[in-house]
Amino acid sequence: MSLEALAAFHQRYQACWQQSLGQAPASDKPEQGPAEQGRDEAGRALWQAHRRSKPGQFDNVETALELTLHPALSEFYGHFFAGNLSFDADFGRGELLQPWNQADFEYLQENLIGHLLMKKKLKQPPTLFIGLVEESMLVLDNADGSVWIEVPGQQPSEKVADSIDALLLKLTPCTELPEPVSEPVAEASISFGQRLKAMLQHLMPGRRS
Repeated sequence: MSLEALAAFHQRYQACWQQSLGQAPASDKPEQGPAEQGRDEAGRALWQAHRRSKPGQFDNVETALELTLHPALSEFYGHFFAGNLSFDADFGRGELLQPWNQADFEYLQENLIGHLLMKKKLKQPPTLFIGLVEESMLVLDNADGSVWIEVPGQQPSEKVADSIDALLLKLTPCTELPEPVSEPVAEASISFGQRLKAMLQHLMPGRRS
């Protein structure tokens, strides 16, 4: 994928929130992150995508699994700290996942390793999650970078785009406010994509809670 395509979607996402609600996008992340611009009265983080000075890499994942990952993965996750990107599309409502801070990025890598080990255990070709669609995952085919819907534990079932670039052109930003933030959580309990983690846990019960 091209970095310019993701940067353009972030700009479109920000503009949609400003036009619809008169504010920056809001996240229910209780912890601080580089994208945070402040908090609203309900404790939600108001954010703007923060370009990383040094892109995040997945070399450690590739080394651990002895697997070459599709370069679109690093382009998608490695260049920004941001909130997740909620969207509507012809294939459903969902969200694209983005790392909120460095701890979130590292937990993303752990979740990705767990997902790829699960695929190997099931003797299925590797896929790389980039988002959530209702009760399913949005994944990259590691072989060609095409985007699919995948139910955890199953083979990808529906191709939705030939690439992340093509996917981004099909998405309409969603401006629904998340629930108010209640209690701050300890750093150790922070998860990347909590719904994704919950879906994976029933297949990999040995993962940490």
